[in-house]
Amino acid sequence: MTNRDRFLRACRCQAVDRPPIWLMRQAGRVLPEYRALKEKHSFLELVRTPEMATEVTLQPIRRFGFDAAILFSDILVIPEALGQPYEFVEGGGIEMEPLRTAAEIDALDPAAVRERLDYVAKALRLIKQELKGETALIGFAGSPWTLANFMLQGGGAKEYTKAKALFYSDRGLFDHLLQKLTVAITDYLQMQIEAGAEVVQIFDSLGGLTTDHAFRDTSARWITEIIRSLNGAVPVIVFSKGTHGNWNDLVDTGAQIVGVDWTVRLSEVRARLPENVGVQGNFDPFLLTTTPQVVEAEAKLLLREMRGSLGHIFNLGHGVPPASKLENVEMLVNTVRSFV
Repeated sequence: MTNRDRFLRACRCQAVDRPPIWLMRQAGRVLPEYRALKEKHSFLELVRTPEMATEVTLQPIRRFGFDAAILFSDILVIPEALGQPYEFVEGGGIEMEPLRTAAEIDALDPAAVRERLDYVAKALRLIKQELKGETALIGFAGSPWTLANFMLQGGGAKEYTKAKALFYSDRGLFDHLLQKLTVAITDYLQMQIEAGAEVVQIFDSLGGLTTDHAFRDTSARWITEIIRSLNGAVPVIVFSKGTHGNWNDLVDTGAQIVGVDWTVRLSEVRARLPENVGVQGNFDPFLLTTTPQVVEAEAKLLLREMRGSLGHIFNLGHGVPPASKLENVEMLVNTVRSFV
């Protein structure tokens, strides 16, 4: 069973020899080969140059042999393609000119997405060629709700309030923005699939910001529309961080795999989902900053808890922390790979 076969079978809740493993934010951050590139090129240059994005995508595959590679990019390429550029400022923050008026939302242009993000399609074709059918290829996008928070807030923030404020104060304008994002993201993911992505993940990283009863209208309904439009072309993973009261809403989106953060018991989530919907997660990312011994022990606990569960993809409960140690990532991969 190749790494690619294992990953794709798990996405369809079919039997595998062991859980496949990949890590959110596995490309970059802790890898010295990535830091060497960052000394010469900006993050945005790496994202926008297909050959460089390919190299960064492949770096963790060469080093750790993950079962899946995920495109090196950023969720904010969608706002940029719509006409709202972003930049990284000193200290690692994200800034963009916030949407303030209905006219600014009206001006967002989903029709330009394919042309403006053609560099992503080019990168995916290069990556697919380099993987030689041995490793699965994941494409991705941010969810409409998560992107709306960044776009209305003006980048990253300690507290995201403006999207919720718009939702409660002007539902029509909120829906107008989310519909535009839904159209753009759908087209973007379809483009990625055409370019070779075999699975796509929707990052609803700010899903937990909303109340349980509002989650369907703020986030889930738009994800549902995207997945329905993809029409089963590839398996879809939805990672909605912090939405622990909304498992049914996430299943109803049509996702094949539900990503789970580290603050809940994964086996209990697995038991609540239909047999044909798998789970991805949910190793505590902090543990990658500890020691190989701790990583091994904690990984084995999770693996034993999930033993025999169809549709389990081993991953973190969020992205790889910048303070992670290479020896800990290596131990995690080896522990999963040797589990029987």
